[in-house]
Amino acid sequence: MDKEERKTINQGQEDEMEIYGYNLSRWKIAIVSLGVICTGGFLLLLLYWMPEWRVKATCIRAAIKDCEVVLLRTTDEFRVWFCAKIRLLSLETHPFLSPKSTANKVSNGHAVHLIENPAEENRHELSKYPQTQLQQIRYFTHHSVKYFWNDTIHNFDFLKGLDEGVSCTSIYEKHSAGLTKGMHAYRKLLYGVNEITVKVPSVFKLLIKEVLNPFYIFQLFSVILWCTDEYYYYALAIVIMSIVSIVSSLYSIRKQYVMLHDMVAAHSTVRVSVCRVNEEIEEIFSTDLVPGDIMVIPLNGTIMPCDAVLINGTCIVNESMLTGESVPVTKTNLPNPSVDIKGMGDELYNPETHKRHTLFCGTTVIQTRFYTGELVKAVVVRTGFSTSKGQLVRSILYPKPTDFKLYRDAYLFLLCLVAVAGIGFVYTIINSILNEVEVGVIIIESLDIITITVPPALPAAMTAGIVYAQRRLKKIGIFCISPQRINICGQLNLVCFDKTGTLTEDGLDLWGIQRVENAQFLLPEENVCNAMLVKSQFVACMATCHSLTKIGGVLSGDPLDLKMFEAIGWILEEATEEETALHNRIMPTVVRPPKQLLPESIPTGNQEMELFELPAVYEIGIVRQFPFSSALQRMSVVARVLGDKKMDAYMKGAPEIIASLCKPETVPVDFEKVLEDFTKQGFRVIALAHRKLESKLTWHKVQNISRDTIENNMDFMGLIIMQNKLKQETPAVLEDLHKANIRTVMVTGDNMLTAVSVARDCGMILPQDKVIIAEALPPKDGKVAKINWHYADSLTQCSNSSAINSEAIPIKLVHESLEDLQVTRYHFAMNGKSFSVILEHFQDLVPKLMLHGTVYARMAPDQKTQLVEALQNVDYFVGMCGDGANDCGALKRAHGGISLSELEASVASPFTSKTPSISCVPNLIREGRAALITSFCVFKFMALYSIIQYFSVTLLYSILSNLGDFQFLFIDLAIILVVVFTMSLNPAWKELVAQRPPSGLISGALLFSVLSQIIICIGFQSLGFFWVKQQPWYEMWHPHSDACNTTRSLRWNSSHPYNETELDEHNIQNYENTTVFFISSFQYLIVAIAFSKGKPFRQPCYKNYFFVVSVIILYVFVLFIMLHPVASIDQVLQIVCVPYQWRVTMLIIVLVNAFVSITVENFFLDMVLWKVVFNRDKQGEYRFGTTQPPQASVDRWGKCCLSWALRCRKKIPKAKYMYLAQELLVDPEWPPKPQTTTEAKALVKENGSCQIITIT
Repeated sequence: MDKEERKTINQGQEDEMEIYGYNLSRWKIAIVSLGVICTGGFLLLLLYWMPEWRVKATCIRAAIKDCEVVLLRTTDEFRVWFCAKIRLLSLETHPFLSPKSTANKVSNGHAVHLIENPAEENRHELSKYPQTQLQQIRYFTHHSVKYFWNDTIHNFDFLKGLDEGVSCTSIYEKHSAGLTKGMHAYRKLLYGVNEITVKVPSVFKLLIKEVLNPFYIFQLFSVILWCTDEYYYYALAIVIMSIVSIVSSLYSIRKQYVMLHDMVAAHSTVRVSVCRVNEEIEEIFSTDLVPGDIMVIPLNGTIMPCDAVLINGTCIVNESMLTGESVPVTKTNLPNPSVDIKGMGDELYNPETHKRHTLFCGTTVIQTRFYTGELVKAVVVRTGFSTSKGQLVRSILYPKPTDFKLYRDAYLFLLCLVAVAGIGFVYTIINSILNEVEVGVIIIESLDIITITVPPALPAAMTAGIVYAQRRLKKIGIFCISPQRINICGQLNLVCFDKTGTLTEDGLDLWGIQRVENAQFLLPEENVCNAMLVKSQFVACMATCHSLTKIGGVLSGDPLDLKMFEAIGWILEEATEEETALHNRIMPTVVRPPKQLLPESIPTGNQEMELFELPAVYEIGIVRQFPFSSALQRMSVVARVLGDKKMDAYMKGAPEIIASLCKPETVPVDFEKVLEDFTKQGFRVIALAHRKLESKLTWHKVQNISRDTIENNMDFMGLIIMQNKLKQETPAVLEDLHKANIRTVMVTGDNMLTAVSVARDCGMILPQDKVIIAEALPPKDGKVAKINWHYADSLTQCSNSSAINSEAIPIKLVHESLEDLQVTRYHFAMNGKSFSVILEHFQDLVPKLMLHGTVYARMAPDQKTQLVEALQNVDYFVGMCGDGANDCGALKRAHGGISLSELEASVASPFTSKTPSISCVPNLIREGRAALITSFCVFKFMALYSIIQYFSVTLLYSILSNLGDFQFLFIDLAIILVVVFTMSLNPAWKELVAQRPPSGLISGALLFSVLSQIIICIGFQSLGFFWVKQQPWYEMWHPHSDACNTTRSLRWNSSHPYNETELDEHNIQNYENTTVFFISSFQYLIVAIAFSKGKPFRQPCYKNYFFVVSVIILYVFVLFIMLHPVASIDQVLQIVCVPYQWRVTMLIIVLVNAFVSITVENFFLDMVLWKVVFNRDKQGEYRFGTTQPPQASVDRWGKCCLSWALRCRKKIPKAKYMYLAQELLVDPEWPPKPQTTTEAKALVKENGSCQIITIT
């Protein structure tokens, strides 16, 4: 086998990885060991940080089949490396398996079909190796998943359960009998213990992992260096800071582990009953369950310890942990295709497709309905981390790295500081050699310059802003589980909203019904609860076609079903356990109208007669239920009226779907028009249908019939019209987002026209805006895929124009600010089916549609995720706001996902709002922007602090001096830490503005800001340093120097009791040092004020009281010790006496420095460069056909001049969507004209390209 082989595991999945094989090499290990000793352990640290280097340095390449170590690399944009050790699973200790059986199962690596009978063994005979070679299986574990060697595919593959490659037929035929104890033991050996273990690491383990962080290693190096240079106080301060940082970090990490452990431990170990092959019921621990076990669901319910598919009975389940909906869901047994009339034996079981028959791990079974003598049984399909809950926990334990420009730029910036430190390092060595300094001092001082340039407090300072933002979000009821995402939320420029429960009220009110008789609509009726309709099929459908159940005597279920059932006023009765036990079949749920609605044919006084008239009582039993499926957009039931021979089938769902399954002659001619009228008004419309079933259909046959057999050839009965009101705050929030140039998009499972109507009502689509509906049709009968373009409604027509002409086509716009609202804009709307067709056949149209797509209706959960990805592909920063139901995938995929559900499903979403209102969206963006700007401010300040101190030390090194220990301490602790942690406290600005903050540090404005301040600070520091030498009183300082006498100030000198024997070894005390110390101390405070930006993203810095007070105290203190020296302070800080005139001169230097710094930062940079030269690419940057205010024309003039002078502006925008918008401006065919069709060209020639053909 080729030793350089590279294979891929998890191909096509999210966690796809490349895999390489390696064997340990003794000579390489010996060389590395020697290197570790020579480098004092640093090489070991480097190899600990870099798995790829570690494996390559100690191993040699080998064939994957025979390797001892595997090296893994993710195939996504992050290309992260991992390594894992190959382990062996021995099977020699299991004599109950025949050699042949063992050989087959082991060589197969993962038993997809979990072989258990000879016929299947023969079919899966995949290896001819002797038995002795097959006693051990090779595997490795990565991210809690075991990967076994599979000889069939010559690669490692994870062990699958019954969730892949198993047909529904085989679940009944091969897996419904249970396992033998021997087979159970064998599978347990392979699958391991059924538990989702979140091990809480010991404090010691966490401590070692935290301490070995490169940053803390650098700090350790700095502390050792400072101790050798006798900077004990500063070293001690840094050690204390590091300990506080490590302890707080350990506390928060351990707290998260404990929280996750507690959440997962809910079902860790329970006792469960399983059926064995001989019908024997055995009680085992849930940790011993394996795929293929038959689990008996207890009557009083349980928390599911695994994923299992129901094969007997019905369960009521609370799935809030997974979906975010606390509404109980009815789970029915998996249809058995072998006894089905149509026979769909080839259908493969899939937990997602068959989720209405699957009990998921972690969900709560509230109650069961069962057959007498036949328990409610489920076949275990997945265990441990393979389950749905296990996958959710894995995504939390091993999250994808957050890719954000700010963090990438931060590393680049650090590299730049390291480069600057390198220059200082070389300069110090050369300068010291030229001045014949001792070798030991040269080493210490040159290394010291590196510790000065890369500030040890940087990471703590960077996270301060995020921590404060997280606290402020918590105060307004927004909880965050991924703090790093707060910064990313500051960049959001598009937000997708779910409709029901997010933009509109969660509940629906019944507005009325519109029945159909003789294929004609009757007039709408408001009151359904009346004696006239009580025995009609329409009301019978409303009474039976739902998934309601009684829990604790209270009706519960889908809110829509509840509203419908409450509207008719019927009573629902479910069989008790005792009643069920008396019959040899499952007792149906019975619904009946209240007595007052039924026509009374018997005298009311004769109570006894009433008992004998029981058959006349009108009751309907629900015999079989086909639950609502979002993929099918409908649900149906089979019911029987008490006393009737024939059963009835009732169906309800999306009107378009229901009408297509009805006899055409029963659907009114004006069906589409009536439906359109209702949906345009924003009503939610549900259609009902009915048909009588054949008398030959017995109760048992109905239990096994497929829904396709039932759901066709129906009679259309009419429409139920539900009103879904907008939430009170929705229009105002959307208006705020539009003002801030943040696009809003609606993603809903509702009807297209209803969604468009709601979009207009809430202001997402303005009254004068055009809506273009893209109706895409897949290829059919040899014809290519095509898109029909319809205009949903035209502008107010002029009296003389009867048709839409070319003038009515909307003007193309990119700018979305308020000043352009008078120009007609256009929006695309499409449904889920069209979206899928466009994604598959019109790839080049997708980005164009993303630019103006506003309404996406009838979207399935996976389509919502695909939409978020498509928007991200054109460089939008996408936010997603949903109520948790069906939105989990999109919430996780978006840059900022906000769940309005407080349930455990919010674990999948980075943010959760306590109040179910979209007002959390602008709040989150405001806080994100504030946190982002705070991060920039802090980073710029820390960069300036490093450079100022670096330059101070470099200047002093030139005269073989340095800053004193307490000078460093005062600067780093009293000034820097206090300023950094208080400047981060600025709250967010009270409203969203149209301007957006930059996304990275490497942007023109920010670089100019930092560089200009560096030049100013270096300039004024140099001025002080060289000017002091020109003073008439200047001399090389010594303990008897008396410069103060030149200003008749004898007091200072006499108060200093210097000991003549006390020598200043480091030459700290001199006039240059004192000058540089005072000027630099003020410079730190000056840049702190210059960089502490307020409006438009944060509150002004004068409202940050802690910062203001801190800065004032520091200013007063430094000013006081400069102008009015205090002997004890000067002695501690090693400051020397300088004439009062020079003190005033330093004050003037500082004041001029402050004026220049603040003028350049706040006026020149903000008012000229930020707006003119470095105006970032954002939606709304280009203006067309609008009148500009006077200031805009000045800006335009300035822009032209500066762009010409500096040549630093590119015409092509960075963001793809902006570039695309520019292209579309000159495209005469865009937007598509009304009543035109776009057809896909043959895929052979041009993949996904299309042409527009106008249909006349």
